Amino acid sequence: MSLTATFSFKIQILCLTLCSTALLSYAFTAQDYSSAFEKSILFFEGQRSGKLPSNQRQTWRGNSGLSDGSSNHVDLVGGYYDAGDNVKFGLPMAFTTTLLAWSVIEFGGSMHNQVENARAAIRWGTDYLLKAATANPRTLYVQVGDPNLDHKCWERPEDMDTPRNVYKVSAQNPGSDVAAETAAAVAAASIVFKDSDPSYSRKLLQTAMNVFEFADKYKGSYSDSISSAVCPFYCSYSGYHDELLWGASWIHRASQDTSYLNYIRSNGHTLGADDDDYSFSWDDKRPGTKVLLSKYVTTSTFLLLTYAKYLNLHGGVAKCGSSTITSEKLIAQAKKQVDYILGANPAKMSYMVGFGDRFPQHVCGMMGSSLPPVHAHPDKINCNNGFQYLYSSSPNPNPLVGAIVGGPDSRDNFVDDRNNYLQFEPATYINAPFIGALAFFSENH
Repeated sequence: MSLTATFSFKIQILCLTLCSTALLSYAFTAQDYSSAFEKSILFFEGQRSGKLPSNQRQTWRGNSGLSDGSSNHVDLVGGYYDAGDNVKFGLPMAFTTTLLAWSVIEFGGSMHNQVENARAAIRWGTDYLLKAATANPRTLYVQVGDPNLDHKCWERPEDMDTPRNVYKVSAQNPGSDVAAETAAAVAAASIVFKDSDPSYSRKLLQTAMNVFEFADKYKGSYSDSISSAVCPFYCSYSGYHDELLWGASWIHRASQDTSYLNYIRSNGHTLGADDDDYSFSWDDKRPGTKVLLSKYVTTSTFLLLTYAKYLNLHGGVAKCGSSTITSEKLIAQAKKQVDYILGANPAKMSYMVGFGDRFPQHVCGMMGSSLPPVHAHPDKINCNNGFQYLYSSSPNPNPLVGAIVGGPDSRDNFVDDRNNYLQFEPATYINAPFIGALAFFSENH
């Protein structure tokens, strides 16, 4: 069997998802999916760091982190805050960018008048990643901000007074995981911009190749190199093998350079391509790699739809043990998961901020969402003074429209409480794969 077929039909993650409990049915229209899709992209504007553009739509946000990188004499302004804090973590930011790009690659044809906003979301990430990857040779800047100190404050990013420490990986202190994920992100983005901005696309692809070479030559986990700065926040628990396969897969797809396919053929077994795994996340890329070469609901939904698309190119049917899996079954399961998030659930509640009549009001997301906006309260709110807003029972004054929260527990219990960060903290890497699913159902409802 060919390498592509071998990867394509390793669908354990899909079989596991299909065995999950059936969800409630609910009649959403194409307009509903389109509205949710537009909001899911808008969310990323609320997570921006740096100097905001004139067409910024989350208008309660302001400029922030304008001196990021200056302590190391590099420009690291821009990028995204990952979730509710004011730290720029490189690994989840790169994964977010990869997933945004993959969503446009697979479902961009269904995005219509929102495709430019989707590209803008990708470019906000890649512009930053390019800076991080090209500032100095054999160096990748992977984080700005001290999470241990940042998490002791509750303040708007516009008011940040916590240290903006800069962290990097290098030949001496490697980080193959974050470097290979960065390579995947800019390689995937190079496909998105190939027609609309060819010169930018070429720059992205060349950077991807350079960063991947660095990741593969100087092997090691960034968790070991800069431990306390990333652990326990974004430790690379799965190691770096999965990211190396992931990065090589994306560069091969972007460049059609067979040397990267040969790399996967030569190293796939050693790097864990045969390992069974059911969770596709910012940390573990093996399920995504298998689908590309062929624990989050949004990521599993995206993989279901993408695999269904690929499956249609190979007969539309696959075997999973004694079960027969069709693309129609995969799409139906993905729709149930999307609908659940949008309100087809026992609580009859949308878990996307701003969508539907009932949605979370006390989101533990971007800190600025829960504090007064800068234009209404221009005086600085320092580190400790912000906690009164965290503990307030009042709804967030600045809805983080489009944010998908963590969601209910296994028994569908959900308490609208800002302090319950496990259920209430949205993140960029939760939203990123969901935009592709929403774009699909806006045309195929």
